[in-house]
Amino acid sequence: MSAETTSKQYLVTGCAGFIGASVCRALLAAGHQVMGLDDLNPSYDPRMKAWRLAVLRRSGEFNFQQFDITDRGHLAEFFRGMTAGTPFDAVFHLAARAGVRPSVENPWLYYQTNLDATLHLLDACRTHRVPKLVLASTSSVYGAGAEVPFRETSDADHPMSPYAASKKAAEVLTYSYHALYGLDVSVLRFFTVYGPAGRPDMSVFRFVRQIAEGETLIVYGDGTQLRDFTFVEDIARGTIAAARPLGYEVINLGGDRPVPLNELIRLISEHFDREPRIEYRPAHAADVPQTWADITKAGRLLGWRPETSLEAGVNATIDWYKQNRALASQISL
Repeated sequence: MSAETTSKQYLVTGCAGFIGASVCRALLAAGHQVMGLDDLNPSYDPRMKAWRLAVLRRSGEFNFQQFDITDRGHLAEFFRGMTAGTPFDAVFHLAARAGVRPSVENPWLYYQTNLDATLHLLDACRTHRVPKLVLASTSSVYGAGAEVPFRETSDADHPMSPYAASKKAAEVLTYSYHALYGLDVSVLRFFTVYGPAGRPDMSVFRFVRQIAEGETLIVYGDGTQLRDFTFVEDIARGTIAAARPLGYEVINLGGDRPVPLNELIRLISEHFDREPRIEYRPAHAADVPQTWADITKAGRLLGWRPETSLEAGVNATIDWYKQNRALASQISL
């Protein structure tokens, strides 16, 4: 098929973030035009965001603007300039302040970024008749009370952190814009995303770095807590599939294979043939003991299943680390 009949124009917020950059790469590889927005804030070491952004800029179909989408006036001005007569085919709203524990220390920042920015973006979509919004949410909305595996109909009304509460509030807000204005919205609840060029505050990046460099691993809890790890390229594929017309849907994207943190550490340690030094600390009150996605709905609506095993995904992450060790070994954790 020709580029003229297949190429679409997409907006991706948080384009220099871990998931955002992966979604951008997949869209560009499919021949689409991508406008990326990111404020490049220092929520974690900005050198990681700069690395991802440099990769995206190699494509002539990628355009980038740096500003904070919590600035309602700036966002409105951007939309007026970008979409006059031709709205984006869809908006992938992946910009967020992520992380359970930091949100306990500064909940105000999390609500400003995760809720106010979502409201500004929703209203811009309404004003400029953008037909589709895909919102990044999180498995953290399920809290500790929901039965596993987590289904989209499971209890998500008792979040255990301001981060989780802010994302649940954003989910509800998107529904109101669907109900009032007919905006087509897919809300995606991501489960423990990992992979090459990942977030340095997440366990997989930290453990790879600490084991590779002979540093001490910090584990909160006893390591038996279960996480449903999901490879970033699988997440990107599901995120793009969710841009199809669905009305309003909340959909889990997860690996469907809960693994103890101690098992993850073992996999990484075997690759480096090194016994890890581990310091176990008390579990944080906002951490949940386990996550596990029921992905039946993703299969039914999106034709999606994860394709990358934890073993293959960890190997790919370690390969990236080795190839980029000069940078990765110096990133602040």
